[in-house]
Amino acid sequence: MSTLSAAGRGPEDAVRFRAVFTAARSADRAEFLADCGKFEAEPAKEIRTRKFTLAELEEERSMERLRRRHRDLTARDVFGGPEAAEAGERLEQSAAACEDYAERVLAVLHQAPER
Repeated sequence: MSTLSAAGRGPEDAVRFRAVFTAARSADRAEFLADCGKFEAEPAKEIRTRKFTLAELEEERSMERLRRRHRDLTARDVFGGPEAAEAGERLEQSAAACEDYAERVLAVLHQAPER
């Protein structure tokens, strides 16, 4: 196992540091992408089963957690890992799924009762 020199000033140290740091951020982003998939699956299931309730709008809180997590990942990714763009796009897809579901819930709740 190789280690960085104490000073960490050699070019080989910089290359190893960048590789280790980027790998760690890639692992974080892979987990984030998986969480986005889980998040998107929930409103899709509710739409399939036609479950449009206010209780299900609690997904908004989960969306805020995803946004916060994405901000944190972005702030720690000083080298701009290869998954950065994909994570941003996936966050937008998750937000769109959440918004679509919220609009469906509100539309159902505001429908006039049938007589």
